[in-house]
Amino acid sequence: MTFGPAAVPAASRTVGEGSEEVSPVRVLVTYVSPDGSTRGVAERVAQRLRETAVRVDCAPVHDVRGVGDYDGVVVGSALHGRAWLPEAADFLSVHAGDLVVRPVWLFSVGMPGALARPLRTLAMREGPLAVAPYVELVRPRGTRLFSGVVSKQQFPAVSRLVLRLMGARFGDFRRWPDIDAWADEIAHGLAESVRGPHAS
Repeated sequence: MTFGPAAVPAASRTVGEGSEEVSPVRVLVTYVSPDGSTRGVAERVAQRLRETAVRVDCAPVHDVRGVGDYDGVVVGSALHGRAWLPEAADFLSVHAGDLVVRPVWLFSVGMPGALARPLRTLAMREGPLAVAPYVELVRPRGTRLFSGVVSKQQFPAVSRLVLRLMGARFGDFRRWPDIDAWADEIAHGLAESVRGPHAS
C-alpha cells in the first residue's frame, strides 16, 4: 500500500479565554548552492512539504535574516573538499541558539552517484563526516547526503582527466524519489513535534 505525505497539523496559540487562533506550521528551507544543484534539491523538498499544508519559505542562506519565526528549519549545502561550504557553516553557527531549540534537518549534496561503485561506497561516508561538526551545535533530527549534478564545467582539465580515469561520469544524479521520501520523513517529524510527546 502506498501512502502520500503526512498531513501536518496546524500550530495554534491561545488568544483569549475560550478562543484559539490557528496558524499553519512554518518551515524554512535554506541552502548554499554555487552551481544550482543543491538549490534544486532544496526547492524539491520545499514543494513536497507544501503538499502537506506546511507554509514553506525557500531561500539561499544569504537572504535569511533569522529563524525565530519558523517551527522547523531544513539547511543544505553543496560539498566541496568533503565539507560544507563556509557560508552554510557560518549560518548554523550564527543561528545556533535558535536552531537548537526547534526541529532541524541537514542535507548535503555531493557526487557519489557520479563515481564507480567501489568509490561510491566510500563517498557516501562523506555525508556523516561533513555534518559531524554541527551535530552537537544544532542537534538535527535527521541528516542526508544526496548525489547532485556533476558537470565538466565544475572541474579544471586535470581534474576531469583524473575523474575519467577513475571511472566517473558526468550528469544529473539527483534521485527525486529519494528526495521526496526524505521530505515525507521531515513532514512526519514536524507532525510529531506539533502534536507534542504526549499526544495520543
